[in-house]
Amino acid sequence: QVQLVESGGGLVQAGGSLRLSCAASGRTFRSAAMGWFRQAPGKEREFVAAITWSISYTYTYYADSVKGRFTISRDNAKNTVYLQMNSLKPEDTAVYYCALGDNTRVVQSTRSYDYWGQGTQVTVSS
Repeated sequence: QVQLVESGGGLVQAGGSLRLSCAASGRTFRSAAMGWFRQAPGKEREFVAAITWSISYTYTYYADSVKGRFTISRDNAKNTVYLQMNSLKPEDTAVYYCALGDNTRVVQSTRSYDYWGQGTQVTVSS
């Protein structure tokens, strides 16, 4: 049974930083895609960033709204993916979810992912 556990959310002032973690358990993933999505109150869940990997490559993807501010990375030994968020803005406030899926699918779509974490709240004050 695959489980994803997010951590690292919290309250931060605009311009500050947070690092989210998503730890995967249940099996080892030689190739996969892991994405971060966020959902603000009254809005649809939206793509933030994703990382895909196999034995021979690692690719990263970002939404335009976070490009240059957020960085997604992976620690293979810990089966953990991170989202480093810098220069945070009030509009980044949302519940952030990590998700795991196959690396051949469209990473920006929620339908591409088979497993989801419980979410972690990020609040950016102005």
